[in-house]
Amino acid sequence: MSVAVLGGGSFGTALASIAADNGARVRQWLRDPELAAQINREHVNGRYLPDYAINPAVVASTDMAEVLKDAELVLVAIPSKAFREVVRQARPFLDERQILVSTTKGIQEEGFKLMSQILEEETGFRHIGVISGPNLASEVADKQLTATVIASDDAETRTRVQAALGCDYFRVYASNDRYGVELGGALKNLYAIAAGMAAALGMGENTRSMLMTRALAEMSRFAVSQGANPMTFLGLAGVGDLIVTCSSALSRNYRVGQALGEGKSLNEAVDALGQVAEGVNTVRLVRDKAHQEGVYMPLAEGLYQVLFKGVPARDMARLLMQGEQSSDVEFVLPREDVQQDRRATGGRDD
Repeated sequence: MSVAVLGGGSFGTALASIAADNGARVRQWLRDPELAAQINREHVNGRYLPDYAINPAVVASTDMAEVLKDAELVLVAIPSKAFREVVRQARPFLDERQILVSTTKGIQEEGFKLMSQILEEETGFRHIGVISGPNLASEVADKQLTATVIASDDAETRTRVQAALGCDYFRVYASNDRYGVELGGALKNLYAIAAGMAAALGMGENTRSMLMTRALAEMSRFAVSQGANPMTFLGLAGVGDLIVTCSSALSRNYRVGQALGEGKSLNEAVDALGQVAEGVNTVRLVRDKAHQEGVYMPLAEGLYQVLFKGVPARDMARLLMQGEQSSDVEFVLPREDVQQDRRATGGRDD
């Protein structure tokens, strides 16, 4: 198989190396000619994965046409802010027979668009999918045992991606809920920031467990309001991705939260990271969308207050504990039923 990877970041580089390990002809597009030259010369991405060896068969280039020529599978690993721009740049060299797969866990502000929706809008192709799951790029590059999800309503897309990337250390599971899988990948970034803040504030294991389970309830509540299948959130792209990003200091969003919990400003936290943390922008987008559509998201609201309104992280945690006590699993006992019960028995509904 011939595989093209658009993007020179950590995850795109790791996937390029996996595909090459599986015998594919792999070309990787980067903006930076110096980084492309380093990958070709030293088989190392010194900027994003300096400690990991890339399969020597991966050829990096700044020539979009050359990278996309004859590619059967195109993996788009571009940060959300530049995603549409790069897809438009690639469009003249794309063919409708190609399989296009987004690996980006983010949301475009204008129109609240997910990356696969941008692929559809810009190309009109039918072979479109998304890859998402508990996939810390440095561990993937280090060949640690890892699983991911390829989500598409197109069977050919699912099977071809499984063939291209599945190996003895990277297992690829299939889903037909593209929207749910993609939303899971984007939404968990919010809660990784909250988990990082909780760790920096010295909160215990009980607190972290509560935070993760309530985050899962909140993200699935929001996703279902947008048309996703709630069962998707029991899988790798939901609870799986949430666990790893809320537990690991390798997560960029977790590290931003840690810095905020230590008292740094948002700008200081982002500058210290030196890479894109998709969750920062996602907090504002999701909070505003939840307000528009009446979706109850207290964690997202609290994060918004800390990131953009200057509320101290410790104050946010205290306010969250004073919110409503509702149902545990809303798809078993709806939240509205608990509110009705409280009103019927004279209880206070916060």
